[in-house]
Amino acid sequence: MINQEHIDTLLSNGGDVLGSDGDKIGSVGQIYLDDQTGDPSWVTAKTGLFGTSESFVPLQDATVEGNDVRVPYTKAQVKDAPRVESDGNLSPEEEDRLYRHYEIGGGVTGDRTDTTTGMVDNDRDLDANAGRHAGTADAGMTGRTDDRDAAGFDSARETVGHDTSGPTTDDAMTRSEEQLHVGTERTEAGRARMRKYVVTENVSKTVPVSHEEVRVVSEPITDANRGNAHDGPSISEEEHEVTLHAERVVADKETVPVERVRLDKETVTENETVSDEVRKEKIEVEGADERRTDNNR
Repeated sequence: MINQEHIDTLLSNGGDVLGSDGDKIGSVGQIYLDDQTGDPSWVTAKTGLFGTSESFVPLQDATVEGNDVRVPYTKAQVKDAPRVESDGNLSPEEEDRLYRHYEIGGGVTGDRTDTTTGMVDNDRDLDANAGRHAGTADAGMTGRTDDRDAAGFDSARETVGHDTSGPTTDDAMTRSEEQLHVGTERTEAGRARMRKYVVTENVSKTVPVSHEEVRVVSEPITDANRGNAHDGPSISEEEHEVTLHAERVVADKETVPVERVRLDKETVTENETVSDEVRKEKIEVEGADERRTDNNR
């Protein structure tokens, strides 16, 4: 059971909202308190780009695990919850829609008492010097009642923070707006692999080859060869043999390195456009000279 003692831990330490399977749904945004009991009843999980979207999750049956809160719902179920503005209180109709989505008993027509909720905001700078009344939590919780005065303000409202004005703050109202901040992160986009394999191809080369052939040469008898001509018997039978030579083609293969191949990377920069919805507050002034009203309001 989550109580007020857990609020500081969840908000001040940047805790996360975990699903029933232990996966992160989003970071803890705001904690809403029940007006009747003062116990935490809802938590918002910041999701989407830079946590600009908040989904309401009931704290019934939730548990605290260190700086995180674990709820008995899946991430998909939380993201599909009805969209409700985290503007400081929940109407009975909004609570009823959320209860029906999470299949929790009760509702505006059931046993649950119709209440607005107090809210603790993790993103707001709390004013330590602003008045805190009995019954408010140290983390900057604000309690709201359903009693309204004739001017439309909460007659017993206790406010701490820079986004409200009233009895405990000055006479000015702060107008805020969301700003879209876009950055980049490095992710793995793919892989390139290099491998080598063996192929066989035919190579033809022309090589000149030579061989010896026999030819008959007749020489006349001269004074120079007359002595050789009269050697031996006058009439005889005789054989003379000559060895012939020829060249033949010899092929040999040698493996030699021919080149080095490697993978190299280069960075290519291109522009991408990111679009998202941002909210901003507007201030309406009644009873003042409208000609002097700032157009930005």
